[in-house]
Amino acid sequence: MTPALRHQPVLPDRVIALLAPALAEPGAVLVDATVGLGGHAEFALKRFPNLRLVGLDRDSDAIELSRERLAGFGERITLVHAVYDELPEVLTALGLPCVQGILFDLGVSSMQLDEINRGFSYANNAPLDMRMDASTGITAADVLNTYDEKQLVRVLRTYGEEKFAGRIAAKIVAGRVDAPFTNSTRLVDLIREAIPAAARRTGGNPAKRTFQALRIEVNGELEALRAALPAALDALCLRGRIVVMSYQSLEDRMVKQALAHGANPDVPRGLPVIPESLLPWLRLLTRGAETADETELANNPRSASVRIRAAERVAA
Repeated sequence: MTPALRHQPVLPDRVIALLAPALAEPGAVLVDATVGLGGHAEFALKRFPNLRLVGLDRDSDAIELSRERLAGFGERITLVHAVYDELPEVLTALGLPCVQGILFDLGVSSMQLDEINRGFSYANNAPLDMRMDASTGITAADVLNTYDEKQLVRVLRTYGEEKFAGRIAAKIVAGRVDAPFTNSTRLVDLIREAIPAAARRTGGNPAKRTFQALRIEVNGELEALRAALPAALDALCLRGRIVVMSYQSLEDRMVKQALAHGANPDVPRGLPVIPESLLPWLRLLTRGAETADETELANNPRSASVRIRAAERVAA
């Protein structure tokens, strides 16, 4: 199956509409910081015939599949195997002092969820890997089998917002005495046993929050995002635009705070004159976080949890 058929990007029309005024600039460059299978990138390149794309992804498989999908655009595309917090180094290497557009489509990709052996999905039995870059780093199994109980509680509570983090962590530590954790089914069964029956009846699969927490820990997602957001905003040219698509509250909260920092002057209320150095340098383009409408949800169920925020750079 071709990459185009394997992947349906979330809200591509709205994403490109938010970026459009910046991408229409002569010589515009769009950085897709999470290029994945190239869905949003393809929409943008088709819409703007003179646009140049720089696509980053930590998943080497995604880079190769997006290269296949975008091959027809020739020299207009540059794809780099990198995590998005490496954006400043990538732009420096390419001789780009600033860019007109930046897109982040955060979280786990469709390809990673669909490839069972990657271990991202709790719906299938698979090795507990969860690395977005399968060539480096610790796995989810490493976390489960080596972190002490206090560390496991921290991961589950902080990254999964799991109310029963203590009960789950205690069961993991007790369970690995008999045998190390290697596959997802055993972990899912353990989580079901750890969570009270009443809590299991609502909120979907009870393993969802634990799997999210492990994925974030394994890939250092929030640390990378915390470094990437200010670097990305700094890389925007005047009138450049950024769009960030988040799929869980921890990411969205971080994005909200980063954009608000540039859009709201940090001065006392009622100050008659705001010093020029403290004036807002970002303009918010969305009122709060935008979500998918019923049509999008019907066409693409994976858009259910998306939250979109966007901003324009209005001052140097």
